Amino acid sequence: MTTVPIDPSDSADLRRAVLRNGRDHPPLGDRADAHYVGVHEQDRLVATGNIGPEPPGWRIRGMAVDPAHRGRGLGTQVLTALLAYADDHGGGIVWCHARTGARSLYERAGFVAVGEEWADPDLGPHLRMERPERAREG
Repeated sequence: MTTVPIDPSDSADLRRAVLRNGRDHPPLGDRADAHYVGVHEQDRLVATGNIGPEPPGWRIRGMAVDPAHRGRGLGTQVLTALLAYADDHGGGIVWCHARTGARSLYERAGFVAVGEEWADPDLGPHLRMERPERAREG
């Protein structure tokens, strides 16, 4: 399965199901300046995420893997594609508000937790995680 760019609307149902327990609130927060990717199994989207410029660098949002497809490396595949996009477009710090259950995914990619765990009343426990700025080549 290959990670490919997608339209934000293509991932809305998966993000809503995985990240919002099927609810419309809080809003998904689609961004025109973000890069969205997805992984399909046949014609069905099974993993997605997006990255866009947001100080102090790039912010990852909307990481979601269909529960039936977890444990197959799809989250890592999506994250790798998003990090490559940031690196190809100027690099810098990459950050996110990660659900605590996804902490190891981000740590394997070089992210570190910044600050204390906090709980969103609608979405549960989170951590701010950052991948430090990488030295630019050239």
